[in-house]
Order: sequence, then structure tokens, then C-alpha cells
Amino acid sequence: MSPSVTRKRTKSARYLLFGVSASLIVALDQLTKFWAEANLVGQGSIPIIGELLQFRLAYNNAAAFSLGVGATWVLTTISLAASIALIALSPRIKTMTWALIGGMALGGAVGNLIDRAFKQPEFFNGHVVDFIQIPFNFPIFNLADTFLVVAVSLAILRTLMGDEIGGGRAK
Repeated sequence: MSPSVTRKRTKSARYLLFGVSASLIVALDQLTKFWAEANLVGQGSIPIIGELLQFRLAYNNAAAFSLGVGATWVLTTISLAASIALIALSPRIKTMTWALIGGMALGGAVGNLIDRAFKQPEFFNGHVVDFIQIPFNFPIFNLADTFLVVAVSLAILRTLMGDEIGGGRAK
């Protein structure tokens, strides 16, 4: 097999991993949010693993840690721009690791973007569905938030290890 065919297959595999991981994360995020809205309304905190992990339905009109309260349309615009940027920059991804990191970031961003764009109270000004609660006064969050935090953490770690964002070695 020629090197150009191998590069094309590898590039296709990276695109596939990027797209499939993002799509699966969005689907899983939206399914769990649908479940939470159907089953947790009016329930208060439901212990899953004692006090270590509980489910409690909450609607968030801010970003993480209650930043940007009341500026939901701004957060929606930022989420949309970040999602478009991740898709536009995806051809620069050079490794499978970065394809997975990018897919997790895109999946998390799009998962919350869907809520901000289409949930109540109004179009492009919706509240994000959160339902996962852990102790230590940590904010309630969802799977999209989880994948975003993991993706950013992995990106920082890979960069600190000398990788360029997207793959390759920093000079």
C-alpha cells in the first residue's frame, strides 16, 4: 500500500473518530437529560451512591460555576462559535488522541448548545438541564459538562507534555 493511501485512510479514521465520538456524546447527553426531565421533576436529591453521587434536576441559565447569569444568549452564541470553530479546525487534527479530544469537546459543546438554543424559556435563550450532583458544594452538572472538562483537561495535559494542539511535537 502506498504512503498516500495510508495517509488518506489514517486521515479518514481521524475524521471518523472525531465525528462519531462527538455524535455519541451528544446523543448520550441528550438522552440522559431527557431521562432526568422525565424522572426527576419534584424529586429533590436522589442518592445514587450515598451522598457521593446524587441526581437532582436543575435548570442552569449561566455557564459553569454560575458565571454569566442572565446572559444566556451570549453563552449560546459562544457555544455556537466554539462548535463551528472545532468543526472548522478538525482537518488540522493529526493524531487519533487529538481526534478523540476534539470529539469530546465538540460533543460537550453541542450538547449544551442544544439546550441553550431550544429549551425553555425561549429560543436561543434556553436553560441547560443539569442533574448530576456530587458533594463539597460542587455545582450540579451534566454529561456534556463532564466531557468538556475531560477534553480541556486532556488538551492541557497533552500540551504540557509537548504536543501541539491537534498533534505533532511543539518546537
